[in-house]
Amino acid sequence: MLMKAPKIIISGGGTGGHVFPALSIARAIQRRYNNAEILFVGAHNRMEMEKVPAAGFKIIGLPVTGFQRSLTTKNLAFFPKLFISINKCKSILKTFKPDLVIGVGGYASGPLLYKAQRMKIPTLIQEQNSYAGVTNKLLAAKAKIICVAYQNMERYFPKLKIIVTGNPVRKDLLEINNNKREACKHFGLNSDLKTLLVIGGSLGARTINESIAGSLDELIRKKFQIIWQTGKYYNKKANRELSKYHNHNIQVHQFIDRMDLAYSTADFIISRAGAGSISELCIVAKPTILVPSPNVAEDHQTKNAMALVEKEAAILVRDSKAKDELVPELFSLIKDEENQVKLSVNISKLAKPDADEAIVDEIIKLIK
Repeated sequence: MLMKAPKIIISGGGTGGHVFPALSIARAIQRRYNNAEILFVGAHNRMEMEKVPAAGFKIIGLPVTGFQRSLTTKNLAFFPKLFISINKCKSILKTFKPDLVIGVGGYASGPLLYKAQRMKIPTLIQEQNSYAGVTNKLLAAKAKIICVAYQNMERYFPKLKIIVTGNPVRKDLLEINNNKREACKHFGLNSDLKTLLVIGGSLGARTINESIAGSLDELIRKKFQIIWQTGKYYNKKANRELSKYHNHNIQVHQFIDRMDLAYSTADFIISRAGAGSISELCIVAKPTILVPSPNVAEDHQTKNAMALVEKEAAILVRDSKAKDELVPELFSLIKDEENQVKLSVNISKLAKPDADEAIVDEIIKLIK
């Protein structure tokens, strides 16, 4: 064991797929060292600036933004903000004096890990996706350890630095199968009816939302329950669409705080294919249809989804075809109990419930 409590900076964010694994790592560090000093570094106006303090951790924001791959005037501000962020990172590192810096992906991890490596501070990268991001590929050469969730990542990183740990998930998900009655009570649902959970991330998934909205007549006729998490941008429209119906078993939520209970209620799940979501779905082990977002770098959500589809652990519906195929694919799955069992068994084999502890094992080795 270490003689003193470690001082660690965790950097990254932008989406729940980066923020929630980062918080899981921080809590796992605290379970080993309850007096550990943990500082987060995020990007201004991104969700980590709200979620991290709400979880009880201190965070410092950087002005850094993402680089747009299309020609746009937004890129004119990218390099000035990047240089300001790198200088701010130098000040943060000199003041906090961390034993280790962890990058979980997202805008802020780039300048912080770059500066930490230049200052000879050990760095650890946690890559959630099956397709590595540009920032992590650039930082990998000087990182000490790279924790990944998928096999065959030596395509992107030095093989000897790779440790397959899986992606950290919320610990409350490990108990979901014991909570169905409590979960249904929480949402005001009938525990004897089949339930569909539709999730599209904190901001929402337009194609999934429009597919559900376009099939409300048919979904309501089938008389099963739906928890429909619309995200921030589609919530009002979803409620307007649903207000046309007087009798239905559909609940609309902008955001779900108790995802453990939402997963517990579900017999079927429709979801985007972000790395964090997939790691949770492997633990939840329910029959799942994935609709990968096309609006991500290198189409990495499709690559994440295919890693499951190739093992017959999930069904994939392309975003471009979802309005025509998603709900029919759902009804086909509902009728096919043999396929339901196969999907549940196969996806459960991919679960790594102790990923956060495995990452902390590597953190301790580096600090020692």
